[in-house]
Amino acid sequence: MKIKVLAFLLLITLAFSTSSYADPKEGKVEWSQVPAKVQQTINKHAQGGQIVKIKKEKLNIIKDKEKVKKTVIYIAKIKKSNTNKFWISVDKSGQLIDIEKEQSGKILEDMDLESND
Repeated sequence: MKIKVLAFLLLITLAFSTSSYADPKEGKVEWSQVPAKVQQTINKHAQGGQIVKIKKEKLNIIKDKEKVKKTVIYIAKIKKSNTNKFWISVDKSGQLIDIEKEQSGKILEDMDLESND
């Protein structure tokens, strides 16, 4: 019982403390704050879809357990219809990183769960 209470208190503490360590330069940004090359790449791959929101995130690229470099990426949520939503990730130089379709429904429905035989 004490372990459950301790784990719960630790979880609550972590939930409230992580926001205080967050970088104020990360998170949701306005379209006007996005570099022109990044805007061009997002518009090109949005294919006429509506940009719902855009986030800026800093990443540390690590190779062989050593930090190699820091980079900034922009992640845009695009909506083309009620059922067609996707994310476009672009680095600060305008290079496309990834396009990922947003999955709807419950996560467990998409998982391939093993049966308990």
